[in-house]
Amino acid sequence: SSLHMKGVEAERYIKEAKEKIAKTLKASENEIIFTSGGTESNNLAIIGAAMANKRAGMHIITTQIEHASVGNPMEFLEEQGFTVTYLPVDKDGILSLEALEQAMTEDTILVSIMHVNNEIGSIQPIEEAGRIIKAKNPKALFHVDAIQSYGKFKIIPKRMGIDLLSVSGHKIHGPKGSGFLYVKEKTKLKPILFGGGQQGGMRSGTENVPAIAGLGEAAAEMYEHLEENRTHLYALKEAFVNGISKLEGVTVNGKTGTESAPHIVSVSFADVRSEVLLHDLEAKNIYVSAGSACSSNTRKKVSRTLKSIGVAPELLESTVRFSFSVHTTMEEIEYTLAELPGILELRRKYTRH
Repeated sequence: SSLHMKGVEAERYIKEAKEKIAKTLKASENEIIFTSGGTESNNLAIIGAAMANKRAGMHIITTQIEHASVGNPMEFLEEQGFTVTYLPVDKDGILSLEALEQAMTEDTILVSIMHVNNEIGSIQPIEEAGRIIKAKNPKALFHVDAIQSYGKFKIIPKRMGIDLLSVSGHKIHGPKGSGFLYVKEKTKLKPILFGGGQQGGMRSGTENVPAIAGLGEAAAEMYEHLEENRTHLYALKEAFVNGISKLEGVTVNGKTGTESAPHIVSVSFADVRSEVLLHDLEAKNIYVSAGSACSSNTRKKVSRTLKSIGVAPELLESTVRFSFSVHTTMEEIEYTLAELPGILELRRKYTRH
């Protein structure tokens, strides 16, 4: 924000990052607001949109499998007098478009649906949802949590009927603590941070220039190599799912082919607690998470997503998420598949005794 040359230089980095990101979304630069990450982007989109549009209605729609950074702001808005409808999903974690259509009312001001689920990798029919929302109530805003899908899929908000889109930097190998919110032009949004009026008053606070520059670079790189990255990830996923499905007492949750995200596999292991398995794998330099990494340090253990897709109660605490990145190799997949049988056999032997 400074007027001297160093300030101007810093501003140029921010402008360049905006240009790179806007290009990936076929959006304009003034539609990008930089944040501290996915959680802030989701909070700004949901609370900001609800507060700015409450005169038009007090009804919001979301799904039962959203990330906590969407679910918790929804609970906060319910305390403020808003009504929230939580749409169910099927066994593969996909919402029903008919249920969405039926839930829409004149009073609906916001619909928030995640693009790719962070635990099971299910992909929601975002474009079709966007069409339904705009046909039923053109004034309702459509927010998409694209934290797990940006950099893995082509997303064109204007074509898909998206008004607000949340992205996190570290999911695309950008710096941790970086992110952005796409806000379609003329979308009414109230800020949730107040101060010096940076970013057009929408997000006060001195911009984190190094993080923003890194985020812009990461976005450009991910989209430059989008197709080859995705082909690589789907090949890893196919090899992993084929290998792990041969093991005894193993269930892969949700869809597994190209109808699912290329980088996430949710696996339930009968008679083995996920936390125990996590540490056994860690001892072999294999790093996985029990559910979502973001919430794995909270005390609320049982995953809403796994319950919503009907995972058997005895498997809820025996489920692990394997994630792949563009840097994961086929050798790492083979190594994991070679180590798992011995670990499972040992753990189950202890369980049975």
